[in-house]
Amino acid sequence: MRLKDKVAVVTGGNSGIGFGIAEAFNREGAKGVITGRNQANLDSSIAQLGANFIGIAGDVTKLDDLEKTFKETAEQFGKIDVLVVNAGGTVDGAQMGSVADIGEESYDLTMALNLKSVYFTVNKALPYMNDGASIVLIGSSAAHRAAPGMSVYSAAKAAVISFARGFSLDLLHRKIRVNVLSPGTIDTPVFDKMLPAEHVDPVKQMWLRQIPAARIGQPSDIGNAAVFLASEESSFLLGTEILSDGGVTNISLMQ
Repeated sequence: MRLKDKVAVVTGGNSGIGFGIAEAFNREGAKGVITGRNQANLDSSIAQLGANFIGIAGDVTKLDDLEKTFKETAEQFGKIDVLVVNAGGTVDGAQMGSVADIGEESYDLTMALNLKSVYFTVNKALPYMNDGASIVLIGSSAAHRAAPGMSVYSAAKAAVISFARGFSLDLLHRKIRVNVLSPGTIDTPVFDKMLPAEHVDPVKQMWLRQIPAARIGQPSDIGNAAVFLASEESSFLLGTEILSDGGVTNISLMQ
């Protein structure tokens, strides 16, 4: 019960990594809010989490939705102790490709979800947060490695790592810690969204061959690491990054 009675908000907590984090927080005694754009997914996730969490529908790229989320959280639970800025990823309507192919619209959509929303999620949450709170930004191992078609997304996640350092400095006077948790390849519904059904398993096997830990990560792996960053056990960590990628970034399997 490392988070007993702590009030937490997990953006994008209705599926995938975000839901894995919410489950871990719930097991450790936290209460609070998960957000997402899909009401049906929110309702299903809340049914699994139980009475300690509620769902608030909203789009993190819309500042009014962010304000509404934190205002409603404070009204229901009191001030916030833990904020997990998880919402991000691929964007409907945004292409992924090389610098020769990606135009302004796709660039702006990707940056709006994966960078601008991170800044304003923290900005809008701060008036509703307790001093001494913990903020966990969800980065990506993609920030450290170039991959085909991923330059804009990877740059956004690299900037998120920089935000953790700058935000921590900005918030020293409130003793609010900001750290980054960067997943590698995690088994989430994103595979099914991005790929035809017949390609999902071959792509997973391709990624698996690159992972020194010899398995694809699970949302619970990220949830466990997020609990550590949210709890007092990590009180001496601020402005830093935890890579939870099975060793991909720091260990080469090349023979």
